[in-house]
Amino acid sequence: MVFLEANNIFTPLGTTTEENMAQMEAGISAVNPVFDGTYSDTSFSASLFRENVINNRFMEFNKEPERFTRLEKMIIASISEALTRSKVDISAKSTLIVLSTTKGNIDLLENKNSGKFEKERVLLWRLGEIIAGYYKNPNPVMVISNACISGVLAINTAAMLINSGLYDNAVVCGADMATRFVVSGFMSFKSVSPTGCKPFDASRDGLSLGEAAGTVVLTKNPAGENPIAVTGGGSANDANHISGPSRTGEGAYLAIKKAMAEAGKSAADIDHISAHGTATPYNDEMESIALGRHHLENIPVNSLKGFWGHTLGAAGVIETIALAEEMRSGKLLPTLGYTSHGVSIPINVIKNPAEKQQNCALKMASGFGGTNAALILEKISKR
Repeated sequence: MVFLEANNIFTPLGTTTEENMAQMEAGISAVNPVFDGTYSDTSFSASLFRENVINNRFMEFNKEPERFTRLEKMIIASISEALTRSKVDISAKSTLIVLSTTKGNIDLLENKNSGKFEKERVLLWRLGEIIAGYYKNPNPVMVISNACISGVLAINTAAMLINSGLYDNAVVCGADMATRFVVSGFMSFKSVSPTGCKPFDASRDGLSLGEAAGTVVLTKNPAGENPIAVTGGGSANDANHISGPSRTGEGAYLAIKKAMAEAGKSAADIDHISAHGTATPYNDEMESIALGRHHLENIPVNSLKGFWGHTLGAAGVIETIALAEEMRSGKLLPTLGYTSHGVSIPINVIKNPAEKQQNCALKMASGFGGTNAALILEKISKR
């Protein structure tokens, strides 16, 4: 059993978990229409940092910002803030660092950044070396880059390695940023909303992009009263299409099935579901079908993409942290943008803020290539 000891959510909504949760509980979104030729020749919706936010927060932990890339500063600021709440020694041999990212330092390929850093800095393994070196961790950093399930898969992988006895602790950080490369890729699929995403809504017209970093410290040693643990995880592939999900939700169904089996849970045990909920027509429909196949359609479900946008490699990490915070507070965050039901299965989408005792929750994630992942969080009563 692997416990969540400490965390940090670093987004345009706030640079701490508390700031982010307060903003979301107040119904405030960081997603706005963007008209900026740096990213795209046409408008799109996204949650973007003001540059001084990243630098100012980073400077609280390190006074040499010129040594690090924009993404590295996001990662270091997030990890360092989480560590202020943790007893885990990140420099210890018994601690693994796991990075979740889809594109890493992709902005270094842009002409404006040419020559600022060595060419290898754009490679994911090099990003891992930079972070390990900064924290003086002796282990090779594990980099998980598997489309939009990277964050959930990183947490599952870290939990598995701790459970296997290879490590006592893991620091999992997910991070990605918006660049012209990223925006143009999603725009080529015509999958980006021009105004703002509306998960599971009848009028949804695409996703919103976002940039963020998030860190969760995992340990085999529980802390505090009623600690929250990762008790099950699973992943599966649709084997359907490089970008379109299975119409039957096969991969998502199997990932949920594996996670619940490992946790020893059934549909009746689940109190709350955090969906991937990108607000694209096929993703939301697929997820609703997968939930229906597990008889989970009556369980409250939300998507947080309306607050942060889709933050790619950070999404699974920050959304899992938010789910744990909902469990601790007994509050259910609304699905921002959702007004009228737009999927074939009558899943119980949370429209307005609510309260509910939550002892067991499910987190879902899906991504390009037919990838799917799920994990189970559970409150553990100390005896």
